[in-house]
Amino acid sequence: MRPTGPLHLGHLHGVLNNWVQLQHEYECFFFVADLHALTTQYDASQDIDQFTFDTVVDWLAAGVNPGTATIFVQSRVPEHAELHLILSMIPPLSWLERVPSYKDQQQKLHDKDLATYGFLGYPLLQAADILMYKAGWVPVGADQVAHVELTREIARRFNHIYGREPGFEEQAEAAIKKMGKKSARLYVDLRREYLERGDSDALERAQALLSDQQNLSIGDAERLFGYLEGGGRIILPEPQALLTKTSKMPGLDGEKMSKSTNNYVALREAPEQVEEKIRTMQTDPARVRLTDAGEPNNCPVYALHQIYNDEAVCEWAAAGCRGASIGCVECKVPLIDAINKEQAVFHERAKPFEEDPDLVHAIMQEGSENARVIARETLEDVKEAVGIPHR
Repeated sequence: MRPTGPLHLGHLHGVLNNWVQLQHEYECFFFVADLHALTTQYDASQDIDQFTFDTVVDWLAAGVNPGTATIFVQSRVPEHAELHLILSMIPPLSWLERVPSYKDQQQKLHDKDLATYGFLGYPLLQAADILMYKAGWVPVGADQVAHVELTREIARRFNHIYGREPGFEEQAEAAIKKMGKKSARLYVDLRREYLERGDSDALERAQALLSDQQNLSIGDAERLFGYLEGGGRIILPEPQALLTKTSKMPGLDGEKMSKSTNNYVALREAPEQVEEKIRTMQTDPARVRLTDAGEPNNCPVYALHQIYNDEAVCEWAAAGCRGASIGCVECKVPLIDAINKEQAVFHERAKPFEEDPDLVHAIMQEGSENARVIARETLEDVKEAVGIPHR
Protein backbone atom coordinates (compact mmCIF):
# COMPACT_ATOMS: atom_id res chain seq x y z
CA MET A 1 0.00 0.00 0.00
CA ARG A 2 1.18 3.51 -0.79
CA PRO A 3 1.44 5.77 2.29
CA THR A 4 -0.46 8.73 0.87
CA GLY A 5 -3.01 9.21 3.66
CA PRO A 6 -5.11 7.43 6.28
CA LEU A 7 -6.40 3.95 5.53
CA HIS A 8 -10.18 3.66 5.45
CA LEU A 9 -13.01 1.14 5.49
CA GLY A 10 -12.54 0.48 1.78
CA HIS A 11 -9.00 -0.73 2.44
CA LEU A 12 -10.26 -2.91 5.28
CA HIS A 13 -13.00 -4.72 3.39
CA GLY A 14 -11.30 -4.62 -0.01
CA VAL A 15 -7.77 -5.68 0.95
CA LEU A 16 -6.83 -6.06 4.61
CA ASN A 17 -9.40 -8.68 5.57
CA ASN A 18 -8.09 -10.73 2.66
CA TRP A 19 -4.49 -10.26 3.79
CA VAL A 20 -5.35 -11.46 7.28
CA GLN A 21 -6.66 -14.70 5.79
CA LEU A 22 -3.84 -15.14 3.25
CA GLN A 23 -1.10 -14.83 5.88
CA HIS A 24 -2.20 -18.19 7.27
CA GLU A 25 -2.24 -19.88 3.85
CA TYR A 26 0.93 -18.57 2.16
CA GLU A 27 4.31 -17.06 2.91
CA CYS A 28 3.29 -13.40 2.61
CA PHE A 29 5.23 -10.17 2.11
CA PHE A 30 3.31 -6.97 2.88
CA PHE A 31 5.15 -3.71 2.41
CA VAL A 32 4.56 0.02 2.64
CA ALA A 33 5.38 1.33 -0.84
CA ASP A 34 6.92 4.67 0.11
CA LEU A 35 8.93 4.88 -3.12
CA HIS A 36 5.69 4.46 -5.05
CA ALA A 37 4.18 7.29 -3.03
CA LEU A 38 6.81 9.58 -4.53
CA THR A 39 5.47 8.95 -8.04
CA THR A 40 2.51 11.26 -7.32
CA GLN A 41 3.62 12.96 -4.08
CA TYR A 42 7.18 13.92 -5.07
CA ASP A 43 6.44 17.60 -4.42
CA ALA A 44 4.64 16.97 -1.11
CA SER A 45 6.62 14.19 0.53
CA GLN A 46 6.84 15.61 4.04
CA ASP A 47 4.05 13.38 5.38
CA ILE A 48 5.17 10.08 3.84
CA ASP A 49 7.15 9.01 6.91
CA GLN A 50 4.21 9.57 9.28
CA PHE A 51 1.78 7.93 6.86
CA THR A 52 4.14 4.94 6.68
CA PHE A 53 4.03 4.58 10.46
CA ASP A 54 0.25 4.97 10.54
CA THR A 55 -0.23 2.43 7.75
CA VAL A 56 1.68 -0.24 9.67
CA VAL A 57 -0.30 0.49 12.83
CA ASP A 58 -3.52 0.13 10.82
CA TRP A 59 -2.32 -3.23 9.47
CA LEU A 60 -1.52 -4.45 12.96
CA ALA A 61 -4.88 -3.23 14.23
CA ALA A 62 -6.65 -5.08 11.39
CA GLY A 63 -4.93 -8.34 12.35
CA VAL A 64 -1.86 -8.60 10.13
CA ASN A 65 0.65 -10.50 12.27
CA PRO A 66 4.39 -9.72 12.00
CA GLY A 67 5.10 -13.17 13.42
CA THR A 68 3.27 -14.78 10.50
CA ALA A 69 3.87 -12.40 7.59
CA THR A 70 6.84 -10.22 6.64
CA ILE A 71 5.99 -6.54 7.12
CA PHE A 72 8.53 -4.11 5.70
CA VAL A 73 9.13 -0.69 4.14
CA GLN A 74 10.06 -0.57 0.46
CA SER A 75 12.81 2.06 0.71
CA ARG A 76 14.54 0.10 3.50
CA VAL A 77 15.20 -2.67 0.98
CA PRO A 78 17.33 -0.79 -1.57
CA GLU A 79 17.52 -3.89 -3.74
CA HIS A 80 14.06 -2.91 -5.02
CA ALA A 81 15.47 0.25 -6.59
CA GLU A 82 18.48 -1.60 -8.01
CA LEU A 83 16.39 -4.36 -9.58
CA HIS A 84 14.08 -1.69 -11.00
CA LEU A 85 17.09 -0.02 -12.63
CA ILE A 86 18.31 -3.28 -14.21
CA LEU A 87 14.83 -4.21 -15.43
CA SER A 88 14.34 -0.73 -16.91
CA MET A 89 16.89 -1.62 -19.60
CA ILE A 90 14.70 -4.25 -21.29
CA PRO A 91 11.00 -3.34 -21.73
CA PRO A 92 9.94 -1.30 -24.78
CA LEU A 93 8.60 2.13 -23.87
CA SER A 94 5.23 1.21 -25.37
CA TRP A 95 4.74 -1.49 -22.72
CA LEU A 96 4.66 1.17 -20.01
CA GLU A 97 2.57 3.64 -21.98
CA ARG A 98 -0.19 1.08 -22.58
CA VAL A 99 -0.77 0.28 -18.89
CA PRO A 100 -4.47 1.18 -18.40
CA SER A 101 -3.94 3.21 -15.24
CA TYR A 102 -1.24 5.42 -16.82
CA LYS A 103 -3.54 7.79 -18.71
CA ASP A 104 -6.43 7.18 -16.32
CA GLN A 105 -4.44 8.49 -13.33
CA GLN A 106 -3.12 11.43 -15.34
CA GLN A 107 -6.72 12.47 -15.99
CA LYS A 108 -7.84 11.94 -12.41
CA LEU A 109 -4.82 13.81 -11.00
CA HIS A 110 -4.84 16.50 -13.66
CA ASP A 111 -3.74 19.12 -11.12
CA LYS A 112 -0.35 17.38 -10.76
CA ASP A 113 2.53 17.34 -13.22
CA LEU A 114 2.84 13.62 -13.90
CA ALA A 115 4.91 13.89 -17.07
CA THR A 116 7.82 12.24 -15.24
CA TYR A 117 9.75 9.02 -15.70
CA GLY A 118 8.88 8.05 -12.12
CA PHE A 119 5.18 8.04 -12.94
CA LEU A 120 5.67 6.34 -16.30
CA GLY A 121 7.97 3.76 -14.74
CA TYR A 122 6.01 2.95 -11.60
CA PRO A 123 4.54 -0.28 -13.13
CA LEU A 124 8.13 -1.38 -13.72
CA LEU A 125 9.03 -0.66 -10.09
CA GLN A 126 5.90 -2.61 -9.18
CA ALA A 127 7.18 -5.50 -11.30
CA ALA A 128 10.52 -5.34 -9.46
CA ASP A 129 8.63 -5.47 -6.14
CA ILE A 130 6.93 -8.70 -7.21
CA LEU A 131 9.83 -10.39 -8.98
CA MET A 132 12.22 -9.62 -6.13
CA TYR A 133 10.53 -12.31 -4.01
CA LYS A 134 9.90 -14.69 -6.92
CA ALA A 135 6.23 -14.49 -5.98
CA GLY A 136 3.93 -17.24 -7.14
CA TRP A 137 0.74 -15.29 -6.44
CA VAL A 138 -0.11 -11.60 -6.23
CA PRO A 139 -3.43 -10.76 -4.51
CA VAL A 140 -5.08 -8.06 -6.63
CA GLY A 141 -8.47 -6.80 -7.69
CA ALA A 142 -9.61 -7.13 -11.28
CA ASP A 143 -8.39 -3.62 -12.08
CA GLN A 144 -4.81 -4.60 -11.20
CA VAL A 145 -4.56 -7.75 -13.33
CA ALA A 146 -2.94 -5.73 -16.15
CA HIS A 147 -0.05 -4.87 -13.82
CA VAL A 148 0.56 -8.53 -13.02
CA GLU A 149 0.44 -9.38 -16.72
CA LEU A 150 3.06 -6.68 -17.41
CA THR A 151 5.20 -8.23 -14.68
CA ARG A 152 4.88 -11.62 -16.39
CA GLU A 153 5.94 -10.11 -19.72
CA ILE A 154 8.96 -8.44 -18.15
CA ALA A 155 10.00 -11.69 -16.44
CA ARG A 156 9.54 -13.56 -19.73
CA ARG A 157 11.64 -11.01 -21.64
CA PHE A 158 14.37 -11.04 -18.99
CA ASN A 159 14.54 -14.83 -19.02
CA HIS A 160 14.62 -14.88 -22.81
CA ILE A 161 17.48 -12.37 -23.00
CA TYR A 162 19.59 -13.52 -20.07
CA GLY A 163 18.60 -17.14 -19.56
CA ARG A 164 20.36 -18.36 -22.69
CA GLU A 165 23.55 -19.45 -21.01
CA PRO A 166 26.31 -20.95 -23.23
CA GLY A 167 25.52 -24.55 -24.06
CA PHE A 168 21.98 -24.21 -22.71
CA GLU A 169 20.43 -26.94 -24.87
CA GLU A 170 23.26 -29.37 -24.10
CA GLN A 171 22.91 -28.75 -20.36
CA ALA A 172 19.13 -29.15 -20.58
CA GLU A 173 19.47 -32.48 -22.42
CA ALA A 174 21.95 -33.65 -19.79
CA ALA A 175 19.53 -32.65 -17.04
CA ILE A 176 16.72 -34.65 -18.66
CA LYS A 177 18.80 -37.83 -18.36
CA LYS A 178 19.07 -37.27 -14.59
CA MET A 179 15.31 -37.64 -14.25
CA GLY A 180 15.35 -41.38 -14.91
CA LYS A 181 14.14 -43.14 -18.06
CA LYS A 182 10.40 -43.09 -17.40
CA SER A 183 10.21 -39.47 -16.25
CA ALA A 184 12.64 -38.33 -18.95
CA ARG A 185 10.55 -39.96 -21.69
CA LEU A 186 7.36 -38.40 -20.32
CA TYR A 187 9.01 -34.96 -20.07
CA VAL A 188 10.20 -35.14 -23.71
CA ASP A 189 6.76 -36.24 -24.92
CA LEU A 190 4.94 -33.50 -22.99
CA ARG A 191 7.42 -30.86 -24.18
CA ARG A 192 6.85 -31.93 -27.79
CA GLU A 193 3.07 -31.80 -27.32
CA TYR A 194 3.32 -28.25 -26.04
CA LEU A 195 5.84 -26.90 -28.56
CA GLU A 196 4.28 -28.56 -31.62
CA ARG A 197 0.58 -28.35 -30.78
CA GLY A 198 0.37 -25.62 -28.13
CA ASP A 199 -1.21 -28.05 -25.67
CA SER A 200 -1.37 -26.03 -22.43
CA ASP A 201 -2.44 -29.11 -20.48
CA ALA A 202 0.78 -30.85 -21.56
CA LEU A 203 2.76 -27.83 -20.32
CA GLU A 204 1.07 -27.95 -16.91
CA ARG A 205 1.66 -31.71 -16.61
CA ALA A 206 5.33 -31.27 -17.52
CA GLN A 207 5.73 -28.49 -14.95
CA ALA A 208 4.10 -30.67 -12.31
CA LEU A 209 6.44 -33.51 -13.27
CA LEU A 210 9.47 -31.27 -12.76
CA SER A 211 8.16 -30.02 -9.41
CA ASP A 212 8.10 -33.62 -8.17
CA GLN A 213 11.70 -34.38 -9.19
CA GLN A 214 13.88 -34.82 -6.13
CA ASN A 215 17.19 -35.62 -7.83
CA LEU A 216 17.56 -32.40 -9.86
CA SER A 217 19.64 -29.48 -8.69
CA ILE A 218 17.96 -26.07 -8.56
CA GLY A 219 19.93 -25.01 -11.62
CA ASP A 220 18.90 -28.08 -13.63
CA ALA A 221 15.25 -27.64 -12.61
CA GLU A 222 15.30 -24.00 -13.73
CA ARG A 223 16.84 -25.00 -17.07
CA LEU A 224 14.21 -27.63 -17.69
CA PHE A 225 11.35 -25.28 -16.78
CA GLY A 226 12.74 -22.83 -19.35
CA TYR A 227 13.44 -25.57 -21.89
CA LEU A 228 9.77 -26.58 -21.79
CA GLU A 229 8.74 -23.35 -23.50
CA GLY A 230 11.75 -23.21 -25.78
CA GLY A 231 13.31 -20.38 -23.81
CA GLY A 232 16.23 -20.20 -21.47
CA ARG A 233 16.80 -20.85 -17.80
CA ILE A 234 14.10 -19.33 -15.61
CA ILE A 235 15.76 -16.71 -13.44
CA LEU A 236 12.65 -14.70 -12.59
CA PRO A 237 9.51 -16.88 -12.33
CA GLU A 238 6.31 -15.47 -13.81
CA PRO A 239 3.74 -14.65 -11.09
CA GLN A 240 0.02 -15.29 -11.27
CA ALA A 241 -2.78 -12.93 -10.23
CA LEU A 242 -4.72 -14.15 -7.20
CA LEU A 243 -8.04 -12.38 -7.72
CA THR A 244 -9.45 -10.83 -4.59
CA LYS A 245 -13.19 -10.62 -4.14
CA THR A 246 -13.70 -6.93 -3.46
CA SER A 247 -16.90 -5.08 -2.73
CA LYS A 248 -17.25 -1.48 -3.86
CA MET A 249 -17.22 0.41 -0.60
CA PRO A 250 -19.40 3.51 -1.06
CA GLY A 251 -18.01 6.74 0.28
CA LEU A 252 -19.85 9.49 2.12
CA ASP A 253 -20.88 11.04 -1.20
CA GLY A 254 -22.08 7.79 -2.77
CA GLU A 255 -18.99 7.42 -4.96
CA LYS A 256 -16.27 4.84 -4.30
CA MET A 257 -14.58 5.49 -0.96
CA SER A 258 -11.20 7.08 -1.65
CA LYS A 259 -8.44 9.04 0.07
CA SER A 260 -8.10 11.35 -2.91
CA THR A 261 -11.74 12.49 -2.77
CA ASN A 262 -11.84 12.76 1.03
CA ASN A 263 -15.12 10.83 1.25
CA TYR A 264 -13.96 8.16 3.66
CA VAL A 265 -14.30 6.85 7.20
CA ALA A 266 -10.80 6.15 8.49
CA LEU A 267 -9.82 2.80 9.93
CA ARG A 268 -9.29 4.25 13.42
CA GLU A 269 -11.79 7.08 13.35
CA ALA A 270 -12.94 8.55 16.68
CA PRO A 271 -16.50 7.39 17.56
CA GLU A 272 -17.89 10.92 17.48
CA GLN A 273 -16.33 11.45 14.04
CA VAL A 274 -17.89 8.23 12.75
CA GLU A 275 -21.27 9.42 13.99
CA GLU A 276 -20.88 12.86 12.44
CA LYS A 277 -19.72 11.49 9.08
CA ILE A 278 -22.46 8.86 8.78
CA ARG A 279 -25.20 11.25 9.96
CA THR A 280 -24.28 13.70 7.18
CA MET A 281 -23.84 10.95 4.61
CA GLN A 282 -25.72 11.27 1.33
CA THR A 283 -28.89 9.16 0.95
CA ASP A 284 -31.42 8.44 -1.80
CA PRO A 285 -32.11 11.87 -3.38
CA ALA A 286 -35.76 10.87 -3.84
CA ARG A 287 -36.33 11.17 -0.08
CA VAL A 288 -36.61 14.91 0.38
CA ARG A 289 -39.24 14.67 3.13
CA LEU A 290 -39.86 11.99 5.75
CA THR A 291 -43.07 10.95 3.96
CA ASP A 292 -41.30 10.44 0.64
CA ALA A 293 -40.75 6.79 -0.31
CA GLY A 294 -37.25 5.83 -1.34
CA GLU A 295 -35.38 3.02 -3.05
CA PRO A 296 -32.66 1.48 -0.83
CA ASN A 297 -30.66 0.28 -3.83
CA ASN A 298 -30.11 3.95 -4.71
CA CYS A 299 -28.81 4.75 -1.24
CA PRO A 300 -25.11 4.33 -0.23
CA VAL A 301 -26.19 4.03 3.42
CA TYR A 302 -28.10 0.86 2.56
CA ALA A 303 -25.03 -0.48 0.71
CA LEU A 304 -23.06 -0.06 3.95
CA HIS A 305 -25.86 -1.77 5.90
CA GLN A 306 -25.37 -4.81 3.63
CA ILE A 307 -21.68 -4.90 4.58
CA TYR A 308 -22.06 -4.20 8.30
CA ASN A 309 -25.42 -5.52 9.43
CA ASP A 310 -27.33 -8.80 9.39
CA GLU A 311 -30.28 -9.66 7.19
CA ALA A 312 -32.87 -8.56 9.76
CA VAL A 313 -31.45 -5.02 10.00
CA CYS A 314 -31.13 -4.79 6.21
CA GLU A 315 -34.77 -5.87 5.77
CA TRP A 316 -35.85 -3.29 8.38
CA ALA A 317 -33.91 -0.54 6.60
CA ALA A 318 -35.21 -1.51 3.15
CA ALA A 319 -38.85 -1.78 4.24
CA GLY A 320 -38.67 1.46 6.20
CA CYS A 321 -37.16 3.28 3.23
CA ARG A 322 -39.66 1.99 0.66
CA GLY A 323 -42.63 2.52 2.98
CA ALA A 324 -41.38 5.85 4.34
CA SER A 325 -41.95 4.51 7.86
CA ILE A 326 -38.46 5.53 9.07
CA GLY A 327 -36.38 8.59 8.34
CA CYS A 328 -32.85 8.60 7.00
CA VAL A 329 -31.41 9.71 10.34
CA GLU A 330 -33.10 6.81 12.14
CA CYS A 331 -31.89 4.41 9.43
CA LYS A 332 -28.30 5.45 10.03
CA VAL A 333 -28.26 4.69 13.78
CA PRO A 334 -27.62 0.90 13.58
CA LEU A 335 -24.98 1.54 10.92
CA ILE A 336 -23.15 3.99 13.19
CA ASP A 337 -23.32 1.45 16.04
CA ALA A 338 -21.98 -1.37 13.82
CA ILE A 339 -19.06 0.67 12.49
CA ASN A 340 -18.10 1.92 15.95
CA LYS A 341 -18.28 -1.62 17.32
CA GLU A 342 -15.79 -2.74 14.66
CA GLN A 343 -13.64 0.33 15.22
CA ALA A 344 -13.49 -0.33 18.97
CA VAL A 345 -11.55 -3.54 18.26
CA PHE A 346 -9.05 -1.66 16.09
CA HIS A 347 -8.58 1.08 18.69
CA GLU A 348 -7.89 -1.57 21.33
CA ARG A 349 -5.38 -3.43 19.14
CA ALA A 350 -3.66 -0.21 18.06
CA LYS A 351 -3.33 1.22 21.57
CA PRO A 352 -0.07 -0.56 22.59
CA PHE A 353 1.55 0.45 19.29
CA GLU A 354 0.43 4.06 19.59
CA GLU A 355 1.81 4.17 23.14
CA ASP A 356 5.11 2.55 22.12
CA PRO A 357 6.18 3.84 18.68
CA ASP A 358 9.55 2.10 19.06
CA LEU A 359 7.74 -1.23 18.90
CA VAL A 360 6.31 -0.32 15.48
CA HIS A 361 9.70 0.85 14.23
CA ALA A 362 11.23 -2.41 15.45
CA ILE A 363 8.63 -4.42 13.52
CA MET A 364 9.36 -2.44 10.36
CA GLN A 365 13.11 -2.78 10.80
CA GLU A 366 13.06 -6.51 11.50
CA GLY A 367 10.72 -7.15 8.59
CA SER A 368 12.87 -5.06 6.26
CA GLU A 369 16.00 -6.95 7.30
CA ASN A 370 14.26 -10.29 6.70
CA ALA A 371 13.04 -9.12 3.30
CA ARG A 372 16.59 -8.03 2.38
CA VAL A 373 17.90 -11.55 2.87
CA ILE A 374 15.70 -12.80 0.03
CA ALA A 375 16.12 -9.62 -2.01
CA ARG A 376 19.91 -9.96 -1.99
CA GLU A 377 19.71 -13.55 -3.23
CA THR A 378 17.44 -12.58 -6.12
CA LEU A 379 19.60 -9.61 -7.06
CA GLU A 380 22.71 -11.79 -7.07
CA ASP A 381 20.96 -14.22 -9.45
CA VAL A 382 19.91 -11.34 -11.70
CA LYS A 383 23.37 -9.74 -11.76
CA GLU A 384 25.05 -13.04 -12.48
CA ALA A 385 22.66 -13.66 -15.39
CA VAL A 386 23.21 -10.15 -16.77
CA GLY A 387 26.97 -10.46 -16.42
CA ILE A 388 27.69 -7.94 -13.66
CA PRO A 389 28.17 -10.18 -10.61
CA HIS A 390 29.87 -9.05 -7.42
CA ARG A 391 33.01 -11.02 -6.70
